[in-house]
Amino acid sequence: MRRVRIMDIFIHPIAQKYLNRSGVLHAIRVAQYAVQLAIKHGVNPDIAAKAGLLHDIGHYEWYTNGKWDYEEYRKNDIHAIKGAERAHKLLIRLGEDRQNAKEIALAVLLHTDSYLPENSMKKTSLQQIVRMADEMDEEPLGKHHYRKISEEEALKIVERLDQEIDRLLTKYRKTV
Repeated sequence: MRRVRIMDIFIHPIAQKYLNRSGVLHAIRVAQYAVQLAIKHGVNPDIAAKAGLLHDIGHYEWYTNGKWDYEEYRKNDIHAIKGAERAHKLLIRLGEDRQNAKEIALAVLLHTDSYLPENSMKKTSLQQIVRMADEMDEEPLGKHHYRKISEEEALKIVERLDQEIDRLLTKYRKTV
C-alpha cells in the first residue's frame, strides 16, 4: 500500500501553487510518460510518477516588460534546485517514505542539465526517466508550460493515473 498517492500530492495547496505556475497539464503528462518509461526500464512506477509530477515545481516566472522572456529564463534558471527542495519538503510533510522522498527529490534535481556542466554525472534510471519524460512533452520556447486543462479534467486524469499505478505496482513488486 502506498503511503502517499499522486492525488494527495496533486491537491495539496503547495503543489497546486507551483503546478499552476509551471503548467498543470505538462506536469500530469510528464507523470504519465514517467510511468510508461518506468515499466519499460524496471523502475518503481509510483516513484517515477511522483518525480514526473513534481519535476518543475521550482519554476520561477521570467518576464521582461510584462512578456515571458524565454532567453532570460534559459540564462538564469535554477528551477531544478529549488524544485528538489520543494518536492522533498512536500513529500515528507505528506508522509512519504523518507528514502522515496530523497530519490524523488534527486530526480527532480537532475531532470535537466541547464545549470550543470553537460554530462557531468552518471544518473540513476529514475533520474534518466524523468528527464526523458520531460523531453517527450516539451515544446519550443517553453510553450508546454502554458497549455491549459480544466481542474475537473486534471482530477480525472490524476485519479486514473493512481488506479493505473496501483495495478502496475502489483506486477512491479513481483519482479523486485
